[in-house]
Amino acid sequence: MSLYIGHDCVWKISVQFSGPELRKPRVTPSEGFTPGVSAGLPRVKTVVPCISPGGHVKLHRSKPVAAKDSKERGISSSPDKFSGAYSDAADRAGVGVEKSTDVVTLGNLCLDIVLNVPVLPPTSLDERYQYMLQLAASNPDKRYWEAGGNCNFAIAAARLGLHCAALGQIGNEKYGWFLREVMEKEDVSIIGMDRDGECLLVNNDETVLCWVLVDTARRHSFCSRFDFNKEPAFSWINKLSAKAERAIKQSKVLFCNGFAFDEFSPGLIVSTLEFARDAGTAIFFDPGPRNKSLLHGTPEQQATLQRILSISDVLLLTADEAESLTGLANPALAAQNLLLRGLFTKWVIIKMGSAGSMMVTSKGLFYAPALKVDVADTVGCGDSFAAAIVAGYINLMPMITTLVLANAVGGATAMGCGAGRNVATKEKVCELLLASEVNNDYEDFWRRIRAPEYFSKSEIMLAKRSINCQDNSFDAVEVQHVARDALNLFKKGSKENTLHIKMNA
Repeated sequence: MSLYIGHDCVWKISVQFSGPELRKPRVTPSEGFTPGVSAGLPRVKTVVPCISPGGHVKLHRSKPVAAKDSKERGISSSPDKFSGAYSDAADRAGVGVEKSTDVVTLGNLCLDIVLNVPVLPPTSLDERYQYMLQLAASNPDKRYWEAGGNCNFAIAAARLGLHCAALGQIGNEKYGWFLREVMEKEDVSIIGMDRDGECLLVNNDETVLCWVLVDTARRHSFCSRFDFNKEPAFSWINKLSAKAERAIKQSKVLFCNGFAFDEFSPGLIVSTLEFARDAGTAIFFDPGPRNKSLLHGTPEQQATLQRILSISDVLLLTADEAESLTGLANPALAAQNLLLRGLFTKWVIIKMGSAGSMMVTSKGLFYAPALKVDVADTVGCGDSFAAAIVAGYINLMPMITTLVLANAVGGATAMGCGAGRNVATKEKVCELLLASEVNNDYEDFWRRIRAPEYFSKSEIMLAKRSINCQDNSFDAVEVQHVARDALNLFKKGSKENTLHIKMNA
């Protein structure tokens, strides 16, 4: 059953079927999985009924969603029609099941060494390799060390009140012990992928180091041995440890990004995600900067990438990454393309930096402008953003509220210097939500990308005012409403009594 939100009522679409199963309409592999080629998008309305063989559809009016129902789902009971109307709580895999962990991450546990340099390293592979060897020989002081990779995501998730564990391998040396200490202080446990599930390896040089180089113009360059390895760093791991399997089974969400391919074989990655799928654990996937190399990599890498895209519940991408996968420059249409390809995909989220973020689901298009922040460093912003999306998903927040929360968490991280222990804190996120100041140029951007001919229903979060909508094709939500819902999450999930939030009525 799905809900279509009209202007004066809620329409309930119920599907009656007599066939053996209810199937989601999708683009066939021959149409949908050709890199860089449009799948010939149909004009998809907000709700596309799923009809099994021999089934038929009925459309009838239903009563508006009551405030009581919204309360029961953990959604704000504010009287406006946006509080729960665009929620898909009943459809979220991994939620509502008794599981002891909120989210586990897959691999990509590395130590960042952040250095200021006069110029960024050369682009030539050989010269870059020699440059990295010189950096390693310099034995940088501990004050330049910071947790990196998926540690950024895990720390941000823990600070949002989520119970988080990290699957991966670190070395039994000073770098590995540093990471373990940092993660323990942030209430994140590390579970090994191989053998008996111990995260510390016997070898002394197994902790992955990533050199984060910042020039005088605050531009970044990243350099690690992954850039030069022909094989994944832990290619000898071909099966999950029993502890890792238990961690996945007990978790509501498994988060994976494209950097997992640097550490593990494609076969291990896809088998791990399929294990999660069978365990009822929702899969979140962010291809990240490895997107293009995987898209044009070995046949096994290409096939694995497409398989992961199809079995994930939630996809997170930048606009450039979405375009490279679909050949569509409009991020809304690219997101819709990826949604239709997926076997289980419920949310496709596009990160657009200072332009904000959007989400495409079977219910329509949702867009939230970026919040105004003084940007100091963008490292870790995407990881923090993803952690907030998981928090919204698990806490059954409406889609538009989830986007606003994620924008605030990513923005709060950008105000710091570096990632790791410098990612967003609850206090900083609350300050941004209470201020509710958005970038001023969002309206023109929104009108350019929303493609009303493809999305019959849309929702946009606005600044502290309403908008005169001429075509009635989208609903404008004032920022106070969604900020209040996001702040309620902090108030409910705070582990300490020291977090005081003052909200305007």
